[in-house]
Amino acid sequence: MNYCIVGILLFITLFSPFTKSEPPNLINHPMKPSLFMAIVSLIGKAAEPAKGKQWAVLIAGSTDYENYRHQADICHAYQILKKGGLKDENIIVFMYDDIAFNVENPRPGVIINHRGETMFMKEFQRSFSTDKDYTQSAATVANVFAVLLGNKTAVQGGSGKVLDSGLDDHVFIYYADHGATGIIGMTDGLIYAKDLIDVLKKKHEAKAYKTMVIYIEACEAGSMFQGLLPNNWDIYATTAANAEENSYGTYCPDDYPSAPSEYDTCLGDTYSVAWLEDSEMHDLRFETLEKQYKTIRRRVFTQDLDFNSHVTQYGDMRLSKEFLFTYMGTNPDNDNYTSMANSKPSGFSSASQYDAELLHFWYKFHRAPEGSTRKLEAQKELHRKISHRMHVDHSMKEIGKLILGSENSTMMLLKTVRPLDQPVVDDWDCYKMLVKTYEEHCGSLSRYGLKYTRALANMCNAGIKMEQMAVASAQACAKIKP
Repeated sequence: MNYCIVGILLFITLFSPFTKSEPPNLINHPMKPSLFMAIVSLIGKAAEPAKGKQWAVLIAGSTDYENYRHQADICHAYQILKKGGLKDENIIVFMYDDIAFNVENPRPGVIINHRGETMFMKEFQRSFSTDKDYTQSAATVANVFAVLLGNKTAVQGGSGKVLDSGLDDHVFIYYADHGATGIIGMTDGLIYAKDLIDVLKKKHEAKAYKTMVIYIEACEAGSMFQGLLPNNWDIYATTAANAEENSYGTYCPDDYPSAPSEYDTCLGDTYSVAWLEDSEMHDLRFETLEKQYKTIRRRVFTQDLDFNSHVTQYGDMRLSKEFLFTYMGTNPDNDNYTSMANSKPSGFSSASQYDAELLHFWYKFHRAPEGSTRKLEAQKELHRKISHRMHVDHSMKEIGKLILGSENSTMMLLKTVRPLDQPVVDDWDCYKMLVKTYEEHCGSLSRYGLKYTRALANMCNAGIKMEQMAVASAQACAKIKP
């Protein structure tokens, strides 16, 4: 039957004065969901079963309980993909695996990613291999690159699974952790944008996928692709923030909505929670990447006007018209869901990725019993974190002054932003060397110190050499214990 005729008959049936005195509300119309979806499937376009295999690589880059939210995001994503029909053999997970049974976890063996009671870790452990694939010392930068390239011989430790995708396969990559200018973190170091792009280029040249979608949750995540990712590699990416702004944690203590009272850490991240909850609510055969992008962009930007970011897209925009089903499958429980249903995600308030860590230690101290060993230890941890921040702030300010001759040089460099069609730095080797040189003389930047990497990138863009950075770092940090 002609689809237009079906649509006309549906319209007449619902709106005809002979059948109902007033036009009905489509959202609340008492039509059986199965019948409604049958009609939608006739008039609307839905995803067809994808040829080839569906692959996913899920990466939590952080460690430690204060970064609970990143591994929780990844566990949540794993559950969505599993319920969507992806096979375990085609899902590869990187996570340090130090929060489920952490002594700080009020629910041992359980990880949650929502203010409600949804639990992810128990099912995750039942349905996943013992190695889970790359944990502890195997959750490394080198292994991420080896896995993405499908290079089994280069993998060290872990399950040995790699992204062995082929010409007809569809790949979904999701990452959650801290980030900075052209950088995202891993447990053993940093992934630089140029290196990631080089890996994607090799994958493209090897014709090792048909299409690829990448989601990145991190501060300044857009800097991983800005001016670097071409639009003809069949890769579409969205990021939690553009190339110059923070991303944010959510479901934090005493926020609205708050984490359960026994938690003193944030349970999720705003961008991640937005796409995860959106994916749980929809029949992904009918929702496109573009629609989800617009949904999460609106939610992330408007839900907390004091702490928000601009979700941004890069790469091949043609792929945004594809259905999420192609990459994530779809949960059969959502078969009767349509975007016309009257269901909205909860709002949330947010905490900066940099401050979420400090928030955890403050609540840990604040909630500990007076005079207890726990309160004393929490006080020491909080003091250590604040002292380190002060050290990084001071040393970076001094380095900028010594190299460029002005008290405000570092702040000026932090505010210097390149055009949208240019990568954040031209000489990536210079950039890596300046980061390394600072850490050799002044100690680890840590996740907090990554906020200053834009200043280092702009030093390279201004022609500053490693030797100048070494002299300035040594002088600035000579009397400061890292």
